[in-house]
Amino acid sequence: MFAAYVLCLLIQPIWGCHEMCFPSSFKFGASTSSYQIEGSWNVSDKAPSIWDHFIHTQPHKIEDYSNGDVACDSYNQYLKDIEMADHLGLDYYRFSISWPRLLPEGFCTKISKDGKQYYDNLINGLLKKGVQPLVTLYHWDLPQKLQDLGGWANPEMSEWFADYADVVFSLYGDRVKLWITINEPVLICDFTYNSGPHAPGIDEPELGPYLCTKTVLMAHAKAYHIYNKKYKPLYKGKVSIANNVVYFGAKTDDDKEITDLCNQYSYGRYLHPVFSKRGGWPPSLVMFMNKISAEGGHPRSRLPSLSKREIELIRGTYDFFGLNYYTSRLVRKARANETSEKSPRKLLESRAIFEHYPNSTEGYPEPFSSYPEGLRNTINWVRKNYGEQNIIITENGYSSFEDDLNDYKRIAYIEKHLEQILLSIHEDGAKIFGYCYWSLMDNFEWTSGYTPKFGLYKVDFTDKNRKRTPRISSQYYSHVIKSRSIDSKKFISKSEDTL
Repeated sequence: MFAAYVLCLLIQPIWGCHEMCFPSSFKFGASTSSYQIEGSWNVSDKAPSIWDHFIHTQPHKIEDYSNGDVACDSYNQYLKDIEMADHLGLDYYRFSISWPRLLPEGFCTKISKDGKQYYDNLINGLLKKGVQPLVTLYHWDLPQKLQDLGGWANPEMSEWFADYADVVFSLYGDRVKLWITINEPVLICDFTYNSGPHAPGIDEPELGPYLCTKTVLMAHAKAYHIYNKKYKPLYKGKVSIANNVVYFGAKTDDDKEITDLCNQYSYGRYLHPVFSKRGGWPPSLVMFMNKISAEGGHPRSRLPSLSKREIELIRGTYDFFGLNYYTSRLVRKARANETSEKSPRKLLESRAIFEHYPNSTEGYPEPFSSYPEGLRNTINWVRKNYGEQNIIITENGYSSFEDDLNDYKRIAYIEKHLEQILLSIHEDGAKIFGYCYWSLMDNFEWTSGYTPKFGLYKVDFTDKNRKRTPRISSQYYSHVIKSRSIDSKKFISKSEDTL
């Protein structure tokens, strides 16, 4: 990497100063998750996950009636995944561990020999190629057995997750130095209980999202403290949580108050307890939840209280800030008798209407409209609300419904978002140490099935071997990593430089 940095210094006079180059310490990666790529859903002693059960019992919930039974077949083809990571020159490969594959009973009473070996092979193979594993403990594939006991609405889940985390740390902590406990809690809680599109498909917006939020935060905190106490002295690793933040910006000055409420409701609910100096729920959220709970006839707030002990347990449980960014929205107050079908139901109570930024471009699926400037806005919002953070972009990616290998729009997407990171670093002074593109390869995209294509590598899902083919974006990303420059002129013409 030092040689690449020297190269960047040499070409600065040609391209301009430091704006075109990433610091030598900056790391690049790509991300995936277990259910989306592994397949082998019932191989060996692996138990069903909530996504196995959800799709097998309600196949109509998936846009193309597909499932993750085989997916990219990475359980069998993991050596190809390692080759791709090596070919790109990745510093990090972010993947998740399947809880029901490693612990078939859901509890730590039985560790699967085959499950353990699979992740041993993957981690060791990456390290041999000089690629650091960035491991997520939970990326949505909860053991169905634990869902039958209440899932994330059951407070006991925080203990079961902590036990699971302890097992994973004990097995792989000697080699894994960066950990994400839970990926995108807002989707775990709000995309389940507020509308039911995600597994396990429980539509219970009154209490479900809020019970889930507290349990997820407690689970994360307990796992963090286990690592800090038992494993950090030995292995010197770092642990945090990855949050998906859709930046909400006020359309007018009159919309600032409701916009702040939307940000606090959607993301402050998960960020403030962990990253703020005082901990606990955001004060404006507490007031809002008290108000709507009373209006709905509830005897107490629908948002569970946090005791002083719980606040202290959760507060400060991070070693870095994991940020997933895809899109942004403008927010304005609703007019009389106005609602929007595109506004999340969880926020209709706050009378907020969401609009695309005028210069954003369409994405697929629809929620993924591209607004690169929103990434810089999001980073600055985080810094303003929670102070300076060591940030890594744990997900950011472009989807299309085309199989085209000449994916120039993806190149433009990556370049424009990396440009915003450079501006954040060099002009704003943000501490950003890494970027992981979503995704290394096409995969199963939840309720959208295999229709959206996010991958730097195309996967042929009609081929039993799930052939992987590099797109031109993979060449561009490899060029970025090697040169530490975002310049795309070699790969894309001006006529194609549009999203």
